[in-house]
Amino acid sequence: MADATRLIACLADVERHVSSAGWDQPARLFALVSTAQLLALEPQLRGRVPEANDDALTAIEQDDFHATDNVFERLSGIYWPDTVEGVALAMERSFLPPQFEGDLPEDGDAAERFVSSHPEKQDVRVVVGVLRDGSRHGLARLISNPEDLLGSEDLVPGLAEALLATLEGESS
Repeated sequence: MADATRLIACLADVERHVSSAGWDQPARLFALVSTAQLLALEPQLRGRVPEANDDALTAIEQDDFHATDNVFERLSGIYWPDTVEGVALAMERSFLPPQFEGDLPEDGDAAERFVSSHPEKQDVRVVVGVLRDGSRHGLARLISNPEDLLGSEDLVPGLAEALLATLEGESS
């Protein structure tokens, strides 16, 4: 797998952008494109798009993306042209500490209500991104500890796989 440094830098930019709008946001989808290629195609963006490194990535938000209740199902119908080098998704979720796992109702809707009303719930924003070369990374910020940005290659592996599938096209 290739060096994920440029992916991590781009995801950090996405996380800062999304964080600037606060919490309680819908899922937001971003195409990741080569900054050099973007500026070659759209020279009027020069000066508005940071040009830090030759291999830098620029995130382009997909304003027409509206996640359904099942974000994985929604992603399964998305395919990107070859000019898109990667994709990132920012989303918020609530979770409970492991000691409450046994208390979760089996019904999905009931479990969601249980978690959302539980006094020990934690809210988290994750930004997960992948590149065509298989690089992947995720960043997370807890609402209860907004100063810390956590990161890992396999932070949300299922989401990374779903995002990677959008880059593989319909024939894969």
